[in-house]
Amino acid sequence: MLLRLRVSLPDRPGGLGQVAKVLGTLGADILQVTVLEREKGRAVDDFTVSWPGAASPQEVRERFTDVPGVRIEGVWPTREAPGSAPDYDLLMHVAAEPARGLATLVDALPGLCGAEWSVAYADGAVRHASLAAPDYVDLPEPPPRAACLDTEKLRLMLLPVTAQRLHLLVARADGPVFHRAELERAVRIVDVVATLAARK
Repeated sequence: MLLRLRVSLPDRPGGLGQVAKVLGTLGADILQVTVLEREKGRAVDDFTVSWPGAASPQEVRERFTDVPGVRIEGVWPTREAPGSAPDYDLLMHVAAEPARGLATLVDALPGLCGAEWSVAYADGAVRHASLAAPDYVDLPEPPPRAACLDTEKLRLMLLPVTAQRLHLLVARADGPVFHRAELERAVRIVDVVATLAARK
């Protein structure tokens, strides 16, 4: 199974090697590492790994309890194939059919953001929903700018699409709160898609 692990670790030589060693002894194959931040002597990295068999997030966390300075911030299943370029694929689809640009974006955002579902909404009503979105969505008050929220059950990312007077909501139940690097990437993707869609 493919898992994503968000790991906070000391930003020093050998820190990444400690994590890789533990994953290797557990039989996990590291497929991709994404550096989210490096600040104040610590790094936050997302590891995409092929994990042997089924593993619960708690089991994965327990395997790292003896590694000094390493904290597991989240463990969740992912569908994102390492080495693929889903953001480029999205932009090609939107460029080919700009009239469907925002609907295509909503459908693609869960895969791009390591989330389960997304919706576009305006005036308190859902305008388009991705395949896995629930029938009823408790829509938050739209913020003036992109933001992340952590609710009791969901981690949310809210993205305004100003030109279309819409907001996008991206949700994941598993995994940590969206990192600011994830938010910034999503904002850039939304801006490009909105620009392309406006040319329909």
